Amino acid sequence: MSEQDPVRDSAIQADDSPSIEFYGGRGMSAIPIVFFIIWAIFQTAFWYVSDTAGLIVGMAIGLILGMFFVKGSWKTYANTIFEGMTQPVAVTAIVAWLWAGMFSETLQAGDFVEGLVWAADALEVGSLLFPALTFLLAALLTTGIGTGYGATIAFVTLFFPAGIALGADPVLMFGAILSGAIFGDNLAPVSDTTIVSAVTQDADIGGVVASRFKYVIIAAAIAFPLFIFVSSTLPVYEGVGEQALEALNEQSDPLGLVHLLSMFVVIGAAIAGRHIVEAISWGIVVAIALNLVFNLSSAGDIVQFTAPESAPLADVVGEIAIIEIVETADQATVSGSLYEGIVGFVDLSVLVLLIVAGAQIMMRGGAFRAILDFTYDKLATTVRRAELTMVGTAALINSAITINTAAEIAIGPYISRVGERFNLNSYRRANILDAQTAALGYIFPWSGGVLVGFEAMSSLPDDFDWFPAEAVVNPIEVVPFVFQGWLLLAVFIIAAITGFGREYITDRESEDVMNL
Repeated sequence: MSEQDPVRDSAIQADDSPSIEFYGGRGMSAIPIVFFIIWAIFQTAFWYVSDTAGLIVGMAIGLILGMFFVKGSWKTYANTIFEGMTQPVAVTAIVAWLWAGMFSETLQAGDFVEGLVWAADALEVGSLLFPALTFLLAALLTTGIGTGYGATIAFVTLFFPAGIALGADPVLMFGAILSGAIFGDNLAPVSDTTIVSAVTQDADIGGVVASRFKYVIIAAAIAFPLFIFVSSTLPVYEGVGEQALEALNEQSDPLGLVHLLSMFVVIGAAIAGRHIVEAISWGIVVAIALNLVFNLSSAGDIVQFTAPESAPLADVVGEIAIIEIVETADQATVSGSLYEGIVGFVDLSVLVLLIVAGAQIMMRGGAFRAILDFTYDKLATTVRRAELTMVGTAALINSAITINTAAEIAIGPYISRVGERFNLNSYRRANILDAQTAALGYIFPWSGGVLVGFEAMSSLPDDFDWFPAEAVVNPIEVVPFVFQGWLLLAVFIIAAITGFGREYITDRESEDVMNL
């Protein structure tokens, strides 16, 4: 996204589009999002129903409910729903999910999970250390590829079942994966949130990354031992069962670790500046090749067409069965890792489009502006209070919008305005903005990072015969265990109070500003 204008174009379009008037004032434009959040809390926290389709219904009802509070014609409201659903940030996230899903499922078909189980057993890494190591590896992968969502999908699909097999606590494992995604999403130079935070604050990306390193490392230095400590207080997870565990140990195979090469290809391509879709595409190609060359999976495990016997070409299926992608049966189906990687995220894609539409309604109706105007006029009165206000407002907006990049675009101009009022350096402003975006985007049950991880996790009982359905984590359960997110938020609250890391424009200027 660093070389593309859709992000800034969408912000410009938002300013030029017509506003919507609501009965009861600007705050009523928040009805769709507020209703959805309440729905999500009741569904996940009180009723323990972990179902993305249920959340889709809640968001759709919220959008319909908000329409009844619109003054005059509903046409602008309806058009704004479509406008929100076509925002580049939402479409970009969905495409990244689909590609990451295909990549992860292909590695899973190639026995990568069995390879991880073998490696953990050979290195004597048990349930105590596995969550902390998962956090570390997820942080490194996300920093390399720049997409926390993609890393979350990969680690939930591959490392999560390995951890469960070793007896690691499911909730802690999920928290470790989300924490690693936060680390990389916040620090990676190629992360869209890093890029947007720099661009909206007129800062150079290299300087922004260098200046925020200390904050991220402080949080991670506490999170890593905290995962070990909490793991030591939790009982070993025994939901897999003895017979299933024995079968898994027999299936463990070091050859599956050849897919570390597939992951390195993705990381290398991303670091080299390739678009994330291109980088993951290369990873998919390499993974398929390795699966076939080393006989880790058949072509049919990658894509499989099941044609009914009445199909015109059914009589020649036997002649082409050598490539193992077509077979006959009573019912016509399509399956395989590529198919399952895409289909697994259809519901989530619909949900995200609806949530971004709700956020667009808030912007058109003025609820966002009302929040920002209040905090600017009433709260940001000193530099310390200004920074605390920036942290709190960024956290609030990110709590309401599922896609963290969309939230960052919405709040970016406000952060710039408040920061410049007190002469705060562009690096400081960008760091405050991105930290809350990264952290809150992976904590709450309706957050994009949590939802994408849950969606990937929901398919694991079908992918592995030994994986227990009760190991699928309810999104509300993981909230307190996303240590990196909570610690990063705490670091910036303390930094705002104490002045740690605070820089003014006279202290240091970014290259972008100096060249203006």
